[in-house]
Amino acid sequence: MTRVLLVEDDKNLCFILKSSLEQMIGGYEIETAPNGKEGLKQLEQKPFDVIVSDVEMPVMDGRTMVRHIREHHPNVAIIFITGLTTARDVINGYESGADFYIKKPFLPEELDAHIQAILKKVKQSSAFVSETERKDTYPMGRYTFIPSQNLLLYGEERQSLTPKEAKVLEMLCREIGHIVSREEILTAIWQTADFYSSRSLDVFITKLRKYLAKDRCVVLKVQKGVGVGLVVEN
Repeated sequence: MTRVLLVEDDKNLCFILKSSLEQMIGGYEIETAPNGKEGLKQLEQKPFDVIVSDVEMPVMDGRTMVRHIREHHPNVAIIFITGLTTARDVINGYESGADFYIKKPFLPEELDAHIQAILKKVKQSSAFVSETERKDTYPMGRYTFIPSQNLLLYGEERQSLTPKEAKVLEMLCREIGHIVSREEILTAIWQTADFYSSRSLDVFITKLRKYLAKDRCVVLKVQKGVGVGLVVEN
């Protein structure tokens, strides 16, 4: 049974998605919340496999809620469902910590397909981690990166990363000292190299640079139009 937290202020849409996933499609247990504040309360009470959330809501919007979630639950899968469709809206959604962005209107079957795809990736990632856990630590200057925990260490300081942030950094760590092409990163993590995913990658690189800024020897070098590489300078 897949446990989903549905955060949506539109009561009609909430009812349609809940009934469709639980009764028509099956295999789901849906809890609902009308805004981000109530969504956080639900998450404190019980674990969920996936969080599906609107963006524009009263009391607390979806992006604010997701930022709070990522501070304590970096690994939970999060899908935004929203009528906000500009490039900036999509980029802001990914920047706040969402894993996927679905534009309204959509069919319940589409949401089911996206949920199943995300859960499949999470399961495959967990299996990979269990097999390579002993090798799954990357020293970078004064930093230590632990992909299995989505965690970046700097002395006693701990920086939790979102799943996508961790995957991007892991790809760069595997090829440290070399440029990894944008297409390779986008295809591996977003499964597409379209405009929106490319802009999202730019946001992620900016955030990773910020996380790594305390050690000047650790540098993310971008070759415009080509790719990005992680360099540890002596």
